[in-house]
Order: sequence, then C-alpha cells, then structure tokens
Amino acid sequence: MAVSGAGLEGIIAAESSICYIDGDAGVLSYNGFNIHILAEKATFEEVIFLLWNLRLPKAAELATLKEQLVAAREIPKEVEAFLKSVGSAPPMHVLRTAVSMLSLYDPEANDMSPAANARKAVKLMSQTATITTTFDRLRKNKPVVAGDPSLSFAANFLYTLNGTKPDSVMERVFDIALILHADHEFNASTFAGRVTAATLSDIYSSATSAIGALRGPLHGGANEEVIKMLLDAGTQEKAITHVKSMLVNREKVPGFGHRVYKTLDPRAIHLKKLSEDLGKSTGHMDLYTTSKMIEENIKEGKKLNANVDFYSAPTYYSLGIPIDLFTPIFAVSRMSGWTAHILEQYRNNRLIRPRADYTGLPDGQPWVDISAR
Repeated sequence: MAVSGAGLEGIIAAESSICYIDGDAGVLSYNGFNIHILAEKATFEEVIFLLWNLRLPKAAELATLKEQLVAAREIPKEVEAFLKSVGSAPPMHVLRTAVSMLSLYDPEANDMSPAANARKAVKLMSQTATITTTFDRLRKNKPVVAGDPSLSFAANFLYTLNGTKPDSVMERVFDIALILHADHEFNASTFAGRVTAATLSDIYSSATSAIGALRGPLHGGANEEVIKMLLDAGTQEKAITHVKSMLVNREKVPGFGHRVYKTLDPRAIHLKKLSEDLGKSTGHMDLYTTSKMIEENIKEGKKLNANVDFYSAPTYYSLGIPIDLFTPIFAVSRMSGWTAHILEQYRNNRLIRPRADYTGLPDGQPWVDISAR
C-alpha cells in the first residue's frame, strides 16, 4: 500500500478485526462476511451483533438483542423537550447535540466497565434512530409516534418517521441500506470516534465526535447533494447537460469516485438495484432512470464509478425520507460501526497521538520587540 503523509492516506493507524476493504478489488467485508452475502442474507440486527461480537448470532442471541434494542428506544423526556425547542434547526447539529445530551441522563455514563459500555452501545444504537424520527415529527408539528415493539429496526424507523407501517419491499430496502452503511473501516468519522475513545473518554463523547466528523460535506453529506442535483435538473436531458457542464468546468459531481475504491464501490451495486426496485413500487422510476443515465455518462467520459452515496439518494427519497435527514440516517446506520470500533478501542487501548511533518521556520528565531515589528 502506498504511503502518503497528506490526509494520512495509506497510513496504518491500528489493528482491527471489524472491517476489511480491498479498494483495488472492490471488496468490503465485516469480519470476513462479504457485503454481498450480508446484503442478500442478513438483517440489520444480525449485522449489529456481528460488528459488536465478531460473529453471527445464534437464534436466541438475536432475539435477545432485538429485545434490548426495543427496550432502549425511548429517549429521555429532557432530550425530547430539546428536540421540540429547536424548531427547524439543521438536523445534524440537532443530532450531534442530542446524542451528547444522552450522557446527562444515563446513570452509567461514567462507568467504563465492558458490560456498562455494551449496554450504552445498545442505547446509542436505538436512541439515535429515535432522536432522528422524533425531531422530524416535532419540527413538522406532528405527534410523535411511539415505536412498535413488533417491528424490526428498519421498519420501526420508517413507521415512527412517516406514521405508517412500511410494506415488505420498503422494509427490506431500508434494512439493506442500513447494512451497507453500517461500517467502513477507518473512515473519517470512525477514526474521530476512536481518537476520542483512545483518551478513555466516555462512549457518548466518542460517538459525538464521530457525528461531528460525519457532518462534513466531504464525508456524510454527498447523498443530499446527489438528490438535489437530480431534482433541480428536472428532465433527464437537463440532468445530463448539467453534469457535462460540471465536468467541463472541473467541478466534482457528487456521488462519484472514492478515496479507497479504485473500482466499483460494492455497496453501490446493491443500492442501484434497490433504487430500481423501489422506483417501480413507489412511482419514482424517473429518478432511477436519470441516475442510471448520469452514471453511464460519467463512466464513459471520466472513467469514474458511482459510490455508495449516488444510489442511496434516490433510494431514500423514494422511501419518503426528507432530504436533510439523509446524513442523519447515515449516522443511524453507522452508529453500529462506530460503537463497534469504540468498544474495540477500549479493549486494546493506546492513546492515538500521531506526529506532524513540521514545515515551519527553523528553531532559534530571534525575538523582535513589538515596537520594531
């Protein structure tokens, strides 16, 4: 692997058993389980267990995890009051603050034992989803929908967001989308969370650091830009013209290229099919068709592949998810990976403290009195 100082590209920062990526071959796996197998066979709850425990759950273990996730869904009333008070504030700002607030109402917040941290990971997993859906309901002056304990994680999220239970197609599409976004090795947000955890700060602080990094437009916000591009263009012809203009002007087209993958992003393969399936069932085939045409043009003209953000955008839109919730939903899914990495960091901790390649003036500069400067 090539090593470069800029952006720590190619630098190995630590050992991890959670996620493996081969960017040249287009491979992504969670502790040996290929993403294609997981997308085809697994549920999101099974993937959560896999990331936390580095193995697939037995039937009884999966049932227990589901019960724990359901039991942890309700957020403190003080956090719900905060969500009601912020009106139409940017969702990622709200999510970052609300997740940080959770520590104030958890009696185990400062308990760093493995058992307590495992329980807090369950709370973070469930309550991040509840914060997101509750905030959206409140800002629209709609009643908060209580979760249904009989529903899966994916189905309950869509139910508490939209107020109606999703059909089996919508549930499975969203479940797979959550699986595909669950972890991606030492990406910026995960690394931020691990750096905070390495100081032995609490899991809530570590998760808050991760959310702060995800908010950046170079990390988690690309899918929002993709759907805006598709909707603003209107017709397919205008969309292609717009994209070609961006390429001529050397502007970055959102949803294309990847820092790690030199071939097709394996997650994009599944999201493309999900976008098509959902488009057929929800009447949004125009978005899928336009997306496909853009992908073909950029692939032909610039040899760039679509990444996970490109087809997740029309997929989320077809599910009835507001555009400014696309990145918070990324956080809802990625909380499974973040907490897995934070717990792994705690288990074998060493303070993360890299050095800089100094490029300033040499030591020994003479002092100049302020009157002579």
